[in-house]
Amino acid sequence: MTSLQDLKAYLGDLLTAIQRSVYFLVAADQQLPWPLSGAELAARKKDEALYQTLSAFNERYAKLQDTVGAAMRHASLLLGERTDDFLHVLAHFEKAGVITSVETWQALRLARNQAAHEYETDYGSIAEHFNALHALLPELVLTAARLVALSQTKLGIGPRDDAFASDVQRIVERLSRSP
Repeated sequence: MTSLQDLKAYLGDLLTAIQRSVYFLVAADQQLPWPLSGAELAARKKDEALYQTLSAFNERYAKLQDTVGAAMRHASLLLGERTDDFLHVLAHFEKAGVITSVETWQALRLARNQAAHEYETDYGSIAEHFNALHALLPELVLTAARLVALSQTKLGIGPRDDAFASDVQRIVERLSRSP
């Protein structure tokens, strides 16, 4: 049987993974020439650096969205909330102000599913996909930050390794100021 201390430590590890994912997702985002166009991607179809960065961005977006979802479920468990149905978890975090709305979370999730499972070959569609992820990035990052803050205030649990904390704080401040 898992002890309460183990459950808390696991949430701390998830929060660390969230901050690390935010840091590296935003780093990849900043290396890309937004907005992307199909013509540009087609013209640069053999640009290894560009496509490695796109791949990293895609993977990091999916990983962050997955990890935030796992941490929400785990935090719900520690808060004594229902976790049998993820919609209950989402409703709780919508009320708590962590997610903007269930619909917004579902849009983030749909984009994550496309990021993880889309094997498009049309450069226009590829550009559209990445531009959509780029547009959703602020919402995902701010959701992640609100979850970390709630875990710290309501549960007294923060990231077990704070190596990324100050960087993530700067990212969140910058995104919060953006229109």
